[in-house]
Amino acid sequence: MHNRRSYQAPLARDALAYVLAGGRGSRLKELTDRRAKPAVFFGGKSRIIDFALSNAINSGIRRISVATQYQAHSLIRHLQRGWNFLRPERNESFDILPASQRVGGDKWYGGTADAVFQNMDIIEDQETKYVVVLAGDHIYKMDYEIMLRQHVDSGADITIGCLEVPRAEACDFGVMHVDGHDKIIEFVEKPDEPPCIPDNPAVSLASMGIYVFNTGYLMEQLRRDAETEGSARDFGKDIVPHIVKNGTAYAHRFTRSCVRSSNEEVAYWRDVGTIDAYWRANVDLTDVTPHLDLYDSEWPIWTYAEISPPAKFVHDEKGRRGSAITSLVSGGCIVSGASIQRTLLFTGTRARSYSELNEAVVLPYCEIGRGARLKKVIIDRGVTIPEGLVVGEDPEFDARWFRRTKEGVVLVTQPMVDSFLAAH
Repeated sequence: MHNRRSYQAPLARDALAYVLAGGRGSRLKELTDRRAKPAVFFGGKSRIIDFALSNAINSGIRRISVATQYQAHSLIRHLQRGWNFLRPERNESFDILPASQRVGGDKWYGGTADAVFQNMDIIEDQETKYVVVLAGDHIYKMDYEIMLRQHVDSGADITIGCLEVPRAEACDFGVMHVDGHDKIIEFVEKPDEPPCIPDNPAVSLASMGIYVFNTGYLMEQLRRDAETEGSARDFGKDIVPHIVKNGTAYAHRFTRSCVRSSNEEVAYWRDVGTIDAYWRANVDLTDVTPHLDLYDSEWPIWTYAEISPPAKFVHDEKGRRGSAITSLVSGGCIVSGASIQRTLLFTGTRARSYSELNEAVVLPYCEIGRGARLKKVIIDRGVTIPEGLVVGEDPEFDARWFRRTKEGVVLVTQPMVDSFLAAH
């Protein structure tokens, strides 16, 4: 269980959180056709980006910038609606920074470092001592104050947030080779033979894409990198390896600053970057004691809270009983004679009589027609499921009309439904 720190002078008040939220997340397929990965819905009422932003707010950071690029409208609208409570008169700020060709006249963000470089003047105007660079597309709870404290106490040029992962799985990450004090000796991108940590040969330290810099030092490195011919303008490919070789870099283990309630036994971090991972992380929230506690009032996940009436369950007849078992049902939902098990219903969804949903992730404002049966599915926002449609029982049918993964999860979007209806 995480104990709140008691430092006299929180470093977070002198920090800027810079959130990189421009990625498409192409492995989520049609879920990111109209929205960036950080704007994808998660957990019944939130968006993925809300976790990084909530961590910043709960850690005490009051200056936040979000860099957007791909399909940014949905994300920007969410940020404007849900994150506009920071006030300049309280020495707070919240800036949305779309790629606007501010440098060079014709350049979008060319890489993660370039997304910071192109807004250097805005960062310097904030006059903060530290910059915490965050990825906006992961699910986790973390106290950045603890990482900031390690950064200052160690005198590091860069401090990198790291996950302890099984060495056999580290090949997909940027991996830190560290000494006995977690000083980074070498940084290796997606190595075939990942280096292990000194105290456990079965575990490697993988980068979380979280970096802490002194502001002035970060500005120096960004300018240097911008003048380096052939640079990919990327933190993982260029900035981090250069600092590891020529400066002082330390790893910060996520287990030191992860936030856990009394109901969370392990440090929780998820990259929900594939359809299977996204479905699994959502459905896992229906467990009696899930690994991620969304009910922790001491570390709330802030978001845009839509005004909606309470969820409603109607009809009580044999075969037509509005019920939900081991499920999360958001405001504005009406379960009208439908049976729901191990399912998430996001805001405003309606399930009609005799329909059955099992292990379904149903995004906002969907209509589930009478007699439909849905199993192990993700239903995109605003989809109308026609009466009697059965998805999740016939792999050949599912793969013909919808997107079915190797693990058997079926993604359903409105264009897919329209194609099915046109053929029938």
